[in-house]
Amino acid sequence: MSKPPPVESLVVISDTHIGCKLGLMPKGRVRLDEGGHYSNSPIQRKIRKVWDYFWEEHVPSATGGKPFDLVFNGDIIDGAHHNTSSIWSSNIKDQRKAAVEVMAPVVAKARNYYHIRGTSVHVGEAGSDEEAIAEMLGAIPDQQGNYARNELWYRLGDYLGHILHHVGTTSRVAYESSAVMAELAEAFVHSAQWGERHPDFIVRSHRHRYIEVRIPSDRGYALACTLPSFQGKSSYAWKIAGARQTTPQFGGIVIRVKKDELYTRPCVWSPPRARAVVAS
Repeated sequence: MSKPPPVESLVVISDTHIGCKLGLMPKGRVRLDEGGHYSNSPIQRKIRKVWDYFWEEHVPSATGGKPFDLVFNGDIIDGAHHNTSSIWSSNIKDQRKAAVEVMAPVVAKARNYYHIRGTSVHVGEAGSDEEAIAEMLGAIPDQQGNYARNELWYRLGDYLGHILHHVGTTSRVAYESSAVMAELAEAFVHSAQWGERHPDFIVRSHRHRYIEVRIPSDRGYALACTLPSFQGKSSYAWKIAGARQTTPQFGGIVIRVKKDELYTRPCVWSPPRARAVVAS
C-alpha cells in the first residue's frame, strides 16, 4: 500500500480563550454543570462567524483543498484568573468540555494535530488543563509523551519551522515588529552557535495581533510572525498602552510550500471601531 503524499500546508491558530465571555464559543448555548445555560453574546457571534469563515472558506482556498496539519498554539481556554468577572463559568470542566466541542470538528479535518502550551494563568500550571484537552482531542505527543508540548519543531517540505506560544510585547505600535524580528535573529544566532540548521519560519502567539517580518536567507527568505486571536478586548487590554486604542484582531494563518516556495496566507479580521457620538 503506497504512502500518502506529504502535506503541503500547516494551519496554525491560537488564543481562543474559550470560557471568556469575549472568547470563542460553540454554536448556540453551552450547558453548565449546574444545569443552566450560557448563550453567545453579540461579539461572540461575530467571532464565531470569523471562525466559520476561516475553516469553510479560507483554509480550503489557501490549502488548495489538499491535506494539511494543524497546530493549536496555546491558550485554548481562559481559565479562572486574576479574580476576573469575564468568564461564563469558573468550573474548568465546563470550559474544557466547550473547547473539545469547538475543536473536535476542525481537528478531524487535519491529517496530524499538534497542541502547544500557552500561559499558565489561563491553562493551568505546566499547561495541565491544555494537556487534558489535547489528549481528548488526540494530539500527537512529544518525545516525553506530553500531548500539549512547550514547542514544536516542524518540517514542511524542505523548510524548517519553530512554533511556540510566548513572545515579547510592546506598548508602541512603531516597535511592534521589534520582538518578532528579535525572535528570528536569536534563532539564527543560537542555531549557528551549536551548528544546527536555522528555522525558515517562526510562529508565535500571545499578543493577539498579526504581524510578519521577513529577511533574506540561504533558502530565499526566512520569516517570523505572530497570530491574531479569537477573543475580544478584555478589561486588561483596555488599560494597557499599545492595546487600548486598537480594535481586536481575529483569525489564523496557513503556511504552505508549493513548487518549492514557502509562503503564508493569513486571515485577519478586525471589527469596526465604535461609532462616534454626535453632538446635539
